[in-house]
Amino acid sequence: MTELLAVAGGYLLGSIPSGYWLPRLFRGEDIRASGSGNVGATNVFRVYGRRLGTAVVLLDMGKGFAAALLGLWAGGALVGVLAGAAAMLGHARPVFLRFQKGGKMVATAGGATFALAPLAAACCVAVWIAVFLLTRYASVASIATALALVLFVWLFGSPWPVVVLAIAGTAAIVFLHRHNLRRLAAGTEHRFELHRPRRA
Repeated sequence: MTELLAVAGGYLLGSIPSGYWLPRLFRGEDIRASGSGNVGATNVFRVYGRRLGTAVVLLDMGKGFAAALLGLWAGGALVGVLAGAAAMLGHARPVFLRFQKGGKMVATAGGATFALAPLAAACCVAVWIAVFLLTRYASVASIATALALVLFVWLFGSPWPVVVLAIAGTAAIVFLHRHNLRRLAAGTEHRFELHRPRRA
């Protein structure tokens, strides 16, 4: 029962739509009507700038970390993985947004990985930063990092449930970025600007 509650709690944590709530709270606006319409951190960063974007990243990572940590406490690596996966699912389809489209799980997956495989997670952060600075495409950095995660958890000898989560999470992240991949192929993907013009 404790294990099931931990997984359910992971889903509820993941469902917290920080990318929707923070712009509502501080700007009185619906992020789904701006930019790409996505409630993830990248769109918040692009539309509202560094402060709100960074806050959403940290909160999204935090809920993945908390969910996986709760699972580890409740039942070890397997339950930690299930709770972390539930948080990722909650982020993609949040109950608090009536199961409408959520974010693309990258930050939430990163937070869960920090709880389950911290060394691999730290290496993935380095990969994301390097690829983003080289390309200025958040989508490319996210996909490259997801692919790198599978390699790192295997190299560092993570338990098999963590490896399975990395593979499944990578597949899900690539799938959720399928429209970005099409735009990249067409040359229409949005290149991120580090210095965003100030909003009026």
